[in-house]
Amino acid sequence: MSDVYILGGHQTDFARNWAREGVELFDAMQEVTQGALAAANVDASEIETGHVGNFTAELFCRQGHLGGLLATVDPAFAGLPCGRHEAACASSSIATLAASAELEAGRYGMALVLGIEHMRNVPGATAADYIGHPAMWSGHEFADVAFPWPHIFGKLGDEYDRRFGLDSAHLAAIAKQNFENARRNPNAQTRGWSFGEGSFSADDEQNPVIDGRIRKHDCGQITDGAAALVLASAERAREYAERRSLPLESLPRIEGFGHRTAPIAYEAKLKASEGEPYVFPHVRGAIEDAFARARIGGGDELDAVEVHDCFTTTEYMAIDHFGITAPGESWKAIESGAIAPGGRIPVNPSGGLIGLGHPVGATGVRMLLDASKQVTGAAGEMQVEGARRVGTLNIGGSATTTVSFVVTR
Repeated sequence: MSDVYILGGHQTDFARNWAREGVELFDAMQEVTQGALAAANVDASEIETGHVGNFTAELFCRQGHLGGLLATVDPAFAGLPCGRHEAACASSSIATLAASAELEAGRYGMALVLGIEHMRNVPGATAADYIGHPAMWSGHEFADVAFPWPHIFGKLGDEYDRRFGLDSAHLAAIAKQNFENARRNPNAQTRGWSFGEGSFSADDEQNPVIDGRIRKHDCGQITDGAAALVLASAERAREYAERRSLPLESLPRIEGFGHRTAPIAYEAKLKASEGEPYVFPHVRGAIEDAFARARIGGGDELDAVEVHDCFTTTEYMAIDHFGITAPGESWKAIESGAIAPGGRIPVNPSGGLIGLGHPVGATGVRMLLDASKQVTGAAGEMQVEGARRVGTLNIGGSATTTVSFVVTR
């Protein structure tokens, strides 16, 4: 692939509740677009194509046709080629891939990619239903389960336990670390939350069971949020840098990606991995594809990673799938502090989906935004010292859609 540059980006404060503020989907889309344009120091008229990632606006907001909504946020966008992309939690990563392909092909020189989800305008049980069955094989699996995603990713923990052994204390340590990381993130949904002594234990009052081995603090958050990036082709980025007397090398860029899609049913994925070293070989494959396109040898050449911790079990999976440990040995990286701030390869310095929040359609772009901040030394209190190359892992459904990026400068 040819390099795609990140000129700037913006995210909303994930602690906000848009319904209480009277903020609609369009308002948030306009706010994050304006923030991204300002951060990149480009005018709306310079954007040549727009891509929106979103999962369930039709259910939460009774709003589809989000490309048309994006074309409304600025007068300069009228007539702009825009489209909406959906792949459950990986929606905005797919939007990023589409925009990047257009830039690499030379169709356009500069793109706006935006991820957005409005999720806190309905009761929690309704939200769980809206983001549950539509992302799996609806009507064919787990139809009688009240909270399908905690159920499925609890089963992922069960599979690790069956194959390798799994201590729930290691999952609790992941949750605790991500909440602690979130305290340093000014946009984190949970940055002001308080926890008791039993919050990261089997205390049924402070940390109740949601489903199976998944407890309250093992879960990512239901979040209102948006994130946007301005992307540029290598040629346009060179022009951009020259006009601003910047060295091109100072701009963050996407140097590698991996994208794989597995059969939608969860059990089919486990069956496909029988006898394999990795629980999800296709996830490992997407990560390896990103490494290969970035021309790096493996996870040891990364300085940090932002991974899809919709539950603690998915971060546990991501640790060994990135090669931070051997398969089934993620606990070693947790116990040694390798994934903690200041460790060998910090995981989710942003707080991740558990600490920062998980507006489903925005998560992929948000990960890239945080990765770009890390490699340019602009991550504030979240900064990983000396970070030059950061990986991301964004999954949709039961790891049905997997997208991994490598960002560097």
